[in-house]
Amino acid sequence: MANGVLDIRRRGNLRLPRSFMWDGSVLGIALLMAVPVLVIAAFVFEPVNDNWHHLAENLLADYVSNSLLLMLGVTAGVLSIGVTTAWLTSMCEFPGRRLLTWALLLPLAIPAYIIAYTYTGMLDFEGPVQSALRESTGWGYGDYWFPEVRSLGGAILMLSLVLYPYVYMLARAAFLEQSICVLEVSRTLGNSPTSSFFRVALPLARPAIVTGLSLALMETLADFGTVQYFGVTTFTTGIFRVWFGMGDSASAAQLSGMLLGFVFMLILLERWSRRRARFHHTSNKYSQIHRYQLRGFKKGLAFVASLLPVLFGFLLPALQLLMWTFTTAEETLDAAFFVLAGNSLMLATLTALIAVLLALLLAYGKRLHSTPLVESGVRAASLGYAVPGTVIAVGVLIPFAWLDNSIDAWMRANFGISTGLLLSGTLVALVFAYTVRFLSVSIQSVESGLGKIKPSMDDAGRSLGLSPMGVLRKIHLPLMKGTVMTALLLVFVDVLKELPATLILRPFNFNTLAVRAYEMAADERLADAGAPALMIVLAGILPVIILSRAIGRSRAGGNAP
Repeated sequence: MANGVLDIRRRGNLRLPRSFMWDGSVLGIALLMAVPVLVIAAFVFEPVNDNWHHLAENLLADYVSNSLLLMLGVTAGVLSIGVTTAWLTSMCEFPGRRLLTWALLLPLAIPAYIIAYTYTGMLDFEGPVQSALRESTGWGYGDYWFPEVRSLGGAILMLSLVLYPYVYMLARAAFLEQSICVLEVSRTLGNSPTSSFFRVALPLARPAIVTGLSLALMETLADFGTVQYFGVTTFTTGIFRVWFGMGDSASAAQLSGMLLGFVFMLILLERWSRRRARFHHTSNKYSQIHRYQLRGFKKGLAFVASLLPVLFGFLLPALQLLMWTFTTAEETLDAAFFVLAGNSLMLATLTALIAVLLALLLAYGKRLHSTPLVESGVRAASLGYAVPGTVIAVGVLIPFAWLDNSIDAWMRANFGISTGLLLSGTLVALVFAYTVRFLSVSIQSVESGLGKIKPSMDDAGRSLGLSPMGVLRKIHLPLMKGTVMTALLLVFVDVLKELPATLILRPFNFNTLAVRAYEMAADERLADAGAPALMIVLAGILPVIILSRAIGRSRAGGNAP
């Protein structure tokens, strides 16, 4: 057809144009990845049942209030720690700054539920801290007061210790990208370093700080292991209890819909902060950073302020996990442990490969035809990272169970054969949920890598007779090896740490390292949780190193170690 709707190819075959095939593939993948969220959204309009009335009358207020208080407390924690340490390590000179600059990212390697287990083991009545206190004072039970770690305040502290790096890394990148000329002008106008921070640097970095805060709050809403272990009732614990305790998928989906409302409010806040970013202008001139030389007690105070988050957010928990692993090695490092490790590595590897493959197709399809429809599809496919794992698990199980039941009913009616569970309750459902949850991580990495390749490279490849897929395979992939490996690694580690989706979707008698750590902690066998938790932490250190190097290279006009 001359109008381009159909191209006539060799041997007279009629084929759809490549642009239509790429657009169709992108939109098809995006629609598939959006199924869990669409399912949850559809259940919001379903009629409520008696279980929902019970939840609304007795529990819903606690879910809402505890979730809001948790978000409020984490907001105060991550902002105070993240912004302060970002400014100190970016603009001030004090002993240990170079080491602390990347060490402040280390808490990202520890999932919140693992740090909750370690501090419970250290601070409980039988833990080393209270035991040492009783031995040194001679006090007994009831003779003294000690703060309760298993509480809402304890959950806020645990989440703040592991989530402040989101604010720290984005705020530090924003401080490094700011023009020193603007800060120097502020100083010539009589502003002190503190005044320059509050009146110039902080307003300029506000969009980045709000973005980091939004990420931290999304992780707070998604957390299950910490709040479950500490006995704090939030939306995630409520969804889990309704699903397994009441067996009510509709009420669980409606609770998930309410939680999605919180999440989308945070997404809108983050989008608004980015939109505000274009109203802030700095000079185009960049010069070498001349950090404020702190002297006397100020340099000691800066060192302590930067060290404490690393000490309490990584070093002490990691040391406790290491001690538990050594003391229980004979009992825990057995054949069953290595089976768990193999299960976790297999799931993480498979999901990482699928996620990166889909990210390549989506990002490259967007590069080929950046239409509003395609861009919306890629954005929809990236929403999973903002959705809690509990919500995605419910959104996966409902359609998969319906499809399994439909296939089984058809096979029984026509062939007298029961097919059983083909999708739900299998690794297929689990890997699909992981892919939906973490596809955004790989898309962002791949889009960043593609953005560094000039369009002229595509034109050169096409002029040599390569198809679009050939250009991707023979030109882009060799140039993006580092980016692709980074995307694989980030998804791999995120899957290793994921807990709620695994708890809900794992097949019968199938465990992972995250589930084993959770089960041991739930049985109050905290020492036995050390080995699987430590392995997860060790795997999480590699992405931290990558992030630290990326932030250090982010400043225009020179390196900023």
